[in-house]
Amino acid sequence: MQRAILSSFLSRSFSHPTLILLRPLRAFTTTHATLTSNHPITHEAPTTPRDPYPSLSVRHAPDSTLTDPYPNLPPIPRPNEDPVVTRARLLYQSRKRGMLENDLLLSTFARERLANMTDAQVKEYDALLDEPDWDIYYWAIGKKEVPEKWERSEVFGMLKEHVKNRGKVVLRMPDL
Repeated sequence: MQRAILSSFLSRSFSHPTLILLRPLRAFTTTHATLTSNHPITHEAPTTPRDPYPSLSVRHAPDSTLTDPYPNLPPIPRPNEDPVVTRARLLYQSRKRGMLENDLLLSTFARERLANMTDAQVKEYDALLDEPDWDIYYWAIGKKEVPEKWERSEVFGMLKEHVKNRGKVVLRMPDL
């Protein structure tokens, strides 16, 4: 049935040039009317401009649950992890963040600084990497206020200094 309708349409469309335009428009109008009659489309005007740096504090709320849009999940405990494995894991986690901006910032920072960090600094950096990506990025570039926990952090201070790129070095993703 559909094949017959299509061949009929094609034969009439090519023999009458005006039907080339009219047939598809009628079909579109019918389809559009059918769709809009069952599912009304509403167009709302934008109300207020959106904040380009939205508050992500819900991720850090102590009472957040798994039904929240950004659940505050605890990090995986690794009490007996070998220090060599920890540094390798942190290097990898710095490179594979999920957003290119943090990949570049954190991977180059880890490549330069992670090998010379003390055990306390490594634990602090591990805790920093448990923070949400956008928070780390906005804190590091100075677009969001840094929480007290990270304001006094030696590792976060080193990261902020790294982000300034005082030597104007072209940063490139390190090889894995």
